[in-house]
Amino acid sequence: MNKAKQISKLFAAMALAGAASYSMAADNIKIALAGPVTGAVAQYGEMQFIGAKMAIEQINKAGGVNGAQLEGVVYDDACDPKQAVAVANKIVNDGVKFVVGHLCSSSTQPASDIYEDEGILMITAASTSPDITARGYELVFRTIGLDSLQGPTAGNFIADHIKPKTVAVIHDKQQYGEGIATAVKQTLESKGVKVSLFEGINAGDKDFSALIAKLNQAGVDFVYYGGYHPELGLLLRQTKERGLNVKFMG
Repeated sequence: MNKAKQISKLFAAMALAGAASYSMAADNIKIALAGPVTGAVAQYGEMQFIGAKMAIEQINKAGGVNGAQLEGVVYDDACDPKQAVAVANKIVNDGVKFVVGHLCSSSTQPASDIYEDEGILMITAASTSPDITARGYELVFRTIGLDSLQGPTAGNFIADHIKPKTVAVIHDKQQYGEGIATAVKQTLESKGVKVSLFEGINAGDKDFSALIAKLNQAGVDFVYYGGYHPELGLLLRQTKERGLNVKFMG
């Protein structure tokens, strides 16, 4: 089954879950599409919104749900936890009962507390932190693997196939990035791979000269990065500019 069909079935299931409250001549069923329209990772949000809108269009062309058409309403959380809480409260006030989102785990977790309390069904297709679905909530779901699964997979691949001598594990101190980086570190150490540096950077950092100096001093030949692309792109460029020859994975 291709991704588009999977997304379409997901939307149909969400809508059917609450379709009893709509008549055959009902108004549109609104679905909140929550994620970053602005901010450093807006690119990921755009991909999420495009996929969601495509699924909505497919369902509507097929007749909608019980005679009602689906309507996607975009809410911008900028992948910021405080803004995500504000978005969640606005969704509640707007009377929307279904949410696709959020994207960043650090935004999804506090927002999902509100949705669970308010009886709003939420499905995230991007948040990988295990904590999100480990609280016994009945209305919070995801369609993506966990850091606790992805991290060991990456760690095993590094140990078994790349076989570096000395590894640094870097993260962006965010719930997603630090979570998956921790899982990678634990797996590497369990397989006897030396992790000489485990360090966090700040989202939005531009100058990584101090970190690169630490990598050089530690004799690192491989770096695993847990986080998003804006900081990683700068780190890769600055590492090359300073002549440090290390492999990266993230």
